[in-house]
Amino acid sequence: MEMQPRPLREPSKPLPALACDTHAHVFGPFDRFPLAPERRYTPPLAPFESYLAMLDLVGFDRGVVVQAAANGFDCRGTLDALARAPRRLRGIVVVPLETPDSEIDAMSLVSVRGLRFTETAAPAAPAAPKPAGTLDLADLAEWGPRLRELGWHAQIWANCQRFVKAAPALLRLNIPLVVDHMGYFNAAAGVGDPVFASLLELLSSGRIWVKLPVIRNSTLSPNYADVRPFHDALLRAAPDRLLWGSDWPYIGLNDDPPNVGALLDLFDRWVDDDVLREKILVDNPTALYGFCEGS
Repeated sequence: MEMQPRPLREPSKPLPALACDTHAHVFGPFDRFPLAPERRYTPPLAPFESYLAMLDLVGFDRGVVVQAAANGFDCRGTLDALARAPRRLRGIVVVPLETPDSEIDAMSLVSVRGLRFTETAAPAAPAAPKPAGTLDLADLAEWGPRLRELGWHAQIWANCQRFVKAAPALLRLNIPLVVDHMGYFNAAAGVGDPVFASLLELLSSGRIWVKLPVIRNSTLSPNYADVRPFHDALLRAAPDRLLWGSDWPYIGLNDDPPNVGALLDLFDRWVDDDVLREKILVDNPTALYGFCEGS
C-alpha cells in the first residue's frame, strides 16, 4: 500500500500563530502499525512524517490526531505521533471500555483528550450496523462517568438526526460533546430542516462543539456550494464553539482528494472576518484541547 499523491499547497492567506487543524489521521507505516483485519476500507499510507510535513507546509502550529476506524481499537500509531510531538499535538482515540485505568492514565500523559464514537450511515439514513473496532452512542453512555473523571470529551460522528435524538441523554453525562463533520446532516433537506435546526439550537446553547470539515456533507467538490448555507448558519449560531479540521488524508477520496490549502482558502472566503477566523483556528481549539498558551 502506497501513499496516493495528496495535492498540497500553502493557503493564499497565512494562518495566524498557533492555528490548529483539529481533525486529521495518521496511518502507518503498516509494518509497525498494521490496519485492522476487519476494516471496512483501506486508507492511504499517511505516517507521522507526512502528517507533520502537511502541518508545516500549510502553516499549522498545532494539530489533533483522530484515530480512524481502519485501526480498530489499536491506537499505537496515534499514541506514537503524540509522543513524538507532545506539545504540538493532541489526540482522540478509540479503545474498549475494559481498557485498564493504568493505560488510560498513560494516554492522558501523552496528550490524549477524548474518545471517538461513531454511528453513521449515508447522511440521510437513520443508523447503520456497528462496525468492528468502533464505539457507538450506547458505549458513550457507559464511558460517560469515566470521561468526566478524566476531563476528556466525546467526539461524535453520527448522522445528525441520530445525534439530535440522543442529545438529551448525552448531555446528562455532563461531559463536552464535539460533533464531527458539521453535524453530518442531509444537505438535500435544506438548511431549514428541523433536524439541523435542532443541532443549531444545541450549538447556540453552548452545550456542544461542532467541527467544520465540509467534504463529508457534499459532492460538489471543490467549492462545496451546497453546504455553504449550513456553514453560515453554524457560524451565526455560535462561533465560540466551532473548530476547523482538514480531514487529511481524505479517506475514500483517492480519485479526487481535496487540497488543504484550497480548503483553507474556501474557509477564508466563507469567514471573511479576522477576529472570527482567529477564534475558530486558534482560540477555540486552545480552550477545548488544553494547549498551553504561547506554545
